[in-house]
Amino acid sequence: MDIIVLQHIKIEDPGYLKDLMLIDGFNLTTIELDEGEKIPNDLTKFDGMFCMGGPMDTYMENEYPWLIHEKKAIKEFVMDLKKPYLGFCLGCQLLGEVVGGKVIKSNPAEIGIMDINFTKEKQQDNLFSKFPETIKSLQWHSFEVQGIENNKDIILIASSPITKYQIFKYQNHAYGIQFHIEIKDTTVKEWGCVPEYRKALEDQLGEDALEKFNQSAK
Repeated sequence: MDIIVLQHIKIEDPGYLKDLMLIDGFNLTTIELDEGEKIPNDLTKFDGMFCMGGPMDTYMENEYPWLIHEKKAIKEFVMDLKKPYLGFCLGCQLLGEVVGGKVIKSNPAEIGIMDINFTKEKQQDNLFSKFPETIKSLQWHSFEVQGIENNKDIILIASSPITKYQIFKYQNHAYGIQFHIEIKDTTVKEWGCVPEYRKALEDQLGEDALEKFNQSAK
């Protein structure tokens, strides 16, 4: 199986899920958009797309002009080709924008190990039906998807007290996942080296937050 992975910063890759895909013999094509790598024009050869998180936001097209092409590629893959898509954090927000939603600033930012509450719709879902009703997961975002409640192609799978669209599904093949289920033991420490991530963490949880956060995420 051939998977294209869209990355926005080198340290934010599919993590644990990448390990599983490699064990299963998947072929991964990683595009480092922040390093100037281009998304292939022919997306038909890929069986699935992963779109990861990053320190930029969806509206920053002037600073990161490759976001324009990325949004077009996601739209083609999801809406035209109707192929499987998993978007995490920024990748979730990009999907939300592509399907007609808005990405707005969260109030407050959601950073920490927090509860994710599944809706009854998870019971019929191919990916999440066997998950418990509530899980704890790593959150590290300051923006979120809104404005897709009237889209009949959207199914809400999970929410948190702060963010409604923690998991949403477009039709039956594309998922936006706002939190991080891909993390490994080293993730928080690595992400804490990114100035934008560290500032958001310390603004939310205090100057000594990184070490406490790192321990709680293990």
